[in-house]
Amino acid sequence: MATQHTAKPSDGGAADKHGEQYGVQIRYRTLSIHVEEKPTSKGPTNPADVIRQIDIHTVPVEVVYQRFSTSPSLGLESPAVARLTKSFGKNVISPPKTQYWKKILNYIFGGFNFLMWVAFIVTLLSYKPLGEPNPAIFNLGVAVLLLLVIIVSATFYAVVDFHASRIMKSIRSLIADEATVIRNGERQTIPAADIVVGDVVVLALGNRVPADIRIVEASSDLRFDRSLLTGESDMIPGSITSTSDNAMETRNLALTSTFVVQGNCTGVVFATGDRTIMGRIVAMSGETKFKLTTVQREVWFFTKIISAVALGLFCIAMIVWAAWLRKTFPGFETASGAIINSIGCLTAFVPQGLPVCVALSLTIVARRMAARHVLVKNLATIETLGCMSVLCSDKTGTLTEGNMSVRKLAVFDAEYSLDAEDAAQTSFTPVTSLSLKSSPPLPQLALISRICNGAKFEGVMDGVSASQRTIKGDPTDTAVLRFAEESLQKCLSMDESTDAMRTLSGNYKKIFEIPFNSRNKWMMSIVQEHGPSGSSEPWMLIKGAPDVLFPSVSSILDTNGVAVPFNTVHQTRLSRLQHRWSSEGQRVIAVCKRPMDEFKLPKDENELEEVLYQELQDLTLIGFISIRDPPRADVKGAVGIIRNAGVRVFMVTGDFMLTAVAIAQQVGIITQDRYDTISDLARSEKKMSDSETNSETSLTIRAAADMKPGEDDPIRALVLTGDDLAQLTMVDWNIILTDYTEIVFARTTPEQKMMIVEETKKRGDNVVAVTGDGVNDAPALKASDIGIAMGSGSDVAKEAASIILLNNDFSSIPVAIELGRLVFDNLKKVILYLMPAGTYTEFVTVFANVFLGMQLALSSYLQVCFSITNDVIMSISLMYEQPESDLMARKPRNARTERLTDWRFFIQIYLFMGLMMWPCAMSMWFLYMSEQGLSFHEVILVYNKWGDGYKGFTIDQLNHFVAVGQCIYYITIVFLQYGGLLSVRNRRVSILNSNPLWGPRRNLVVPIGMVGTALVGVANLYGPGLQRVFGTTPIPTKFWFIPFSFALAILIVDETRKLIVRTYPKSIIAKMAW
Repeated sequence: MATQHTAKPSDGGAADKHGEQYGVQIRYRTLSIHVEEKPTSKGPTNPADVIRQIDIHTVPVEVVYQRFSTSPSLGLESPAVARLTKSFGKNVISPPKTQYWKKILNYIFGGFNFLMWVAFIVTLLSYKPLGEPNPAIFNLGVAVLLLLVIIVSATFYAVVDFHASRIMKSIRSLIADEATVIRNGERQTIPAADIVVGDVVVLALGNRVPADIRIVEASSDLRFDRSLLTGESDMIPGSITSTSDNAMETRNLALTSTFVVQGNCTGVVFATGDRTIMGRIVAMSGETKFKLTTVQREVWFFTKIISAVALGLFCIAMIVWAAWLRKTFPGFETASGAIINSIGCLTAFVPQGLPVCVALSLTIVARRMAARHVLVKNLATIETLGCMSVLCSDKTGTLTEGNMSVRKLAVFDAEYSLDAEDAAQTSFTPVTSLSLKSSPPLPQLALISRICNGAKFEGVMDGVSASQRTIKGDPTDTAVLRFAEESLQKCLSMDESTDAMRTLSGNYKKIFEIPFNSRNKWMMSIVQEHGPSGSSEPWMLIKGAPDVLFPSVSSILDTNGVAVPFNTVHQTRLSRLQHRWSSEGQRVIAVCKRPMDEFKLPKDENELEEVLYQELQDLTLIGFISIRDPPRADVKGAVGIIRNAGVRVFMVTGDFMLTAVAIAQQVGIITQDRYDTISDLARSEKKMSDSETNSETSLTIRAAADMKPGEDDPIRALVLTGDDLAQLTMVDWNIILTDYTEIVFARTTPEQKMMIVEETKKRGDNVVAVTGDGVNDAPALKASDIGIAMGSGSDVAKEAASIILLNNDFSSIPVAIELGRLVFDNLKKVILYLMPAGTYTEFVTVFANVFLGMQLALSSYLQVCFSITNDVIMSISLMYEQPESDLMARKPRNARTERLTDWRFFIQIYLFMGLMMWPCAMSMWFLYMSEQGLSFHEVILVYNKWGDGYKGFTIDQLNHFVAVGQCIYYITIVFLQYGGLLSVRNRRVSILNSNPLWGPRRNLVVPIGMVGTALVGVANLYGPGLQRVFGTTPIPTKFWFIPFSFALAILIVDETRKLIVRTYPKSIIAKMAW
């Protein structure tokens, strides 16, 4: 690796006779330094001033080591670590302080509590002064009840919020944030929270920087992503030299919460936790502003509409009383009575349980996801999952196991297999000590693969085979390193006089290295051999994609190990070999070398990297290595479920096209026998009309929302490469995303992956998810609506993602989609449950009182009580509903056009369920009155006639009739809601296939909620205190049972509707179904 050295020379390794290392081993002498700590004057407390005074980047490296009592080889010793941990605490940034008074105000006045406050104030006014000279204790009781409702609601909101916060905190704690440090002279992996000032930290590609670090050793290609700190997405170079007096701008500091996106480095920690620059910025920024999720915005919009309607109806009722009733029917209602009776307008329309259910539903689903090892970083992601319409998936480590192994080798015109069974079934030669001896290119292939490699064995394990040793590095380099080590061990077991043995006897020192990246598609190492006769001239060793390196190859080793000119015959044969292996789903790597005897190495390492790019020519091809990375066993089934849910699955990978296609076919992303390419796309463009083809504004000609395959369109597959993407026009993208269901993008760069995501989001109202695990996936993960990272992925990928699959299980994705859809589905059911009883059955009593002169069929107390007890209890039970059987067979929800409520919804509420419920409840009122001798015509249009002597009854008798009638009405709607609840549990499926007591849709919270609401009803009717204050009273026995027949009737009618919908899906009833 290109290392900028300061206090020590380059690392190397020496080849011992066991073949464990190939380089020069460097030993260090311990530098003992005594640092005297003295109390200092109190410095600035303002975070901005402290940041300005940071000077660690301006002092020499030797001073850095001295200042923190550490050394490059030993790091810190255990006693120093313990002392520093005690002094400075854990390496954790404290979150901004929460302004609890704001939260408390939101709990008290948020949601529908605002309306409850209005109702409380006007009810209190109706008691005094409007109720004087004889204020009714009933009015005061309702006011107290409303205040109690506010307190209970606020408490419940707080409990749910606190519970959600705890769940999210516990879920986030599942992410293991670790760092590599040098302590007591050994490399150790420790929790990042345990890092202390003075630790020597080793950072590699993809790592998160765990603390503020002064860089003391760095590769020349070191780059950082500081977007979390600065907001800029450009890669920032890193170096060992100071480039600015400003700590925020200098390049020799690695700051907390940034990421290594290229190269690697070593540094000394100078600040941890709240003392880091990020910690001080957090301290300055204050509390994070709360943002509503999509569903919360939908509910808030719905809440505003309902609140406006409720306030409007309340005002209308009061205006009618003041302008008409008060004058036309004097004595019918006092001002105090009119207010109390009209309170129903405020409470009837308020689905009090809805805001609670929103928070509760998201929390429940987050907990369910955590049980499947799916970490959701924020609750807003859950609902977005339900809208996912396109999934762009990386291949390696996501669709495949990421457990790579070398399977085949090829040198010149010979092929070899590392699998004995495979070799026996084919013409391949097995790789043995004999084959290594008889084919000179093979040892060179292994040696170069061993040296030009970014992976490393962990620890020294003498006598342990390479297959059993632990390797740290990316999967490709790990597989190549294991193969190379095993092959070299076989070579070392051969006769000492062989050329292979003499080749392996040398010691190789790396002078410079360019790591593999997804743009170059190759890795380069510049090495020198050190033998008994001194140092040789440097060699360029390189391994990478064959199609990328072929233009730079001028010779090839023949079977005797002699370089011969590389001609078209060789290239054609090897290209066919690459295509054959790639078509089997294998990754193919070419291994090359070049002598650098006439090349003078520049002193400036930055200049060296640029020169080496220019010198990538005249390579000698040694051979090919094929690597197999099998698909995960569960991926094909998961892809099938996702596609059946209406979500298109694209593969976006940096791999060779044929390798990508082979894996895509194995996992079900491509199911067609034939797939289109860029040439077919060009022909499709020509078929388009001239006006659209020649216009670069075709998005305005064809609605962007319509740019997606239709349900009846044939399934077509398309395969494009990164080179193809550079040629695409806007019209091409329109065709791609309109006509093709199955798409593979191969040989793509990180920038192209991000472009694919952005172009897909522009069309078809697509909500795009991206899966990935590497640094090269981070830009696409950030650009997507839903970023999904693997738990074993890089820190960069996990930070960019909004969801992390902790167990790397791709099959968790369809589960997450289903749960995301379930949130929206259950909230719709809550509204369907709440609104018919809340609006019709409660409001109609106020309407009948004001406009039909009838006594109030449901008292204000019972209206409020029903809204905040029965409704809330039963609606919460719906939050525990399991997904319906057809949930993953529906199309994804369009977040732009499909709202929480629509016209079908209101038909179900007002023209179906509501029209069944209120006549049932009102008929019970009239039935009871008729049994007392008051016919239908004698209880309507009565107004101020209802008084002492009316139809021969005293006022006490009449008031008793009203009280019993009100309690009958209340119990009727309590039990009617049983039928409503059981009806809304399913959109299409019969309750016979989804009952709440057993089976896949089991939900025992439903029967518990039913029993709970019945007990509330009993308490209201038989509670002595409630009877005394609110005038409730027991009811005749038969009125406890008749409502059950109504509930059953509602259920049967709705079951009939569902049967029609299932049987005749194109009927008018089916089209109106929610």
